[in-house]
Amino acid sequence: MANQTQFSKTSGAKADFKRLAEIALLIRRDIIKMLGIAGSGHPGGSLSATDILTVLYFHSMNHDPKNPKWPDRDRLIFSKGHGCPALYSALARAGYFDPKLLLTLRRLGSPLQGHPDMRRLPGIEASTGSLGQGLSIAIGCALAARLDKKNYTTYAVISDGELNEGQIWEAAAFASFRQLNSLIAILDYNKFQLSGATKDILDMEPVADKWKAFGWQVREIDGHSLSEICDAIDWAKSSKNGPSIIVAHTIKGKGVSFMEGNNHFHGVANTKEETVKALRELGESEVEIQKIAGMIQ
Repeated sequence: MANQTQFSKTSGAKADFKRLAEIALLIRRDIIKMLGIAGSGHPGGSLSATDILTVLYFHSMNHDPKNPKWPDRDRLIFSKGHGCPALYSALARAGYFDPKLLLTLRRLGSPLQGHPDMRRLPGIEASTGSLGQGLSIAIGCALAARLDKKNYTTYAVISDGELNEGQIWEAAAFASFRQLNSLIAILDYNKFQLSGATKDILDMEPVADKWKAFGWQVREIDGHSLSEICDAIDWAKSSKNGPSIIVAHTIKGKGVSFMEGNNHFHGVANTKEETVKALRELGESEVEIQKIAGMIQ
């Protein structure tokens, strides 16, 4: 990759939205490059979660890439493990590992597999991808914080297709019953899942009211507005009335015109021609575009 840039987390409470937007753009370029070269993977859900992960890793979360096992770090459980290209890019750009590794996605022997593996890559808190389990894992982290008298926050990024899973609602009931104030769920609500639109498969609306009925504090936002994401996380961290969920309305494939709202790109990687087109839309240099295109079979 021409750009091996790594970014540190911002200091202080004030968000630098220009800087965050630059990082989100870089992550989107990474996603397109990684998937184009790999020839397989999930672009749509990776792109929809990009802005959420950008805010978490580069503004809101308390973490240290140089000490991934720091006991007082905030935890992020990325339940929608198939969207891991966005997570891998965020971790690399935050300094957990060399961004050069990103282009080894899904290769035999690479630590960057199709779903995240906590045994092989620093910064991964849980091996996820069996949908519906991430929220339960996050509950375990939040309970551990309480037992250990730690002040860290646990975040769970979940997907709308996961809401079809009964385990999600069992976890939701438990977290509320135990008043886990340090638990924040963020729903990447892009309205699609593997087989089609969520409304056509198992419509979970009214989503916000369901979480409220389970005793959660709920806030709905534009999941691509960096300022709304920042504000919502600050709101959730200040809540003392049990767990909080941020319902982030997102667009599948956000940032690439022909991928936006197109569920074909749920689990189909971009071709060489689509990679070139997408990278041009994302403002990548022509030299870098041609280099990446030459790496795609």
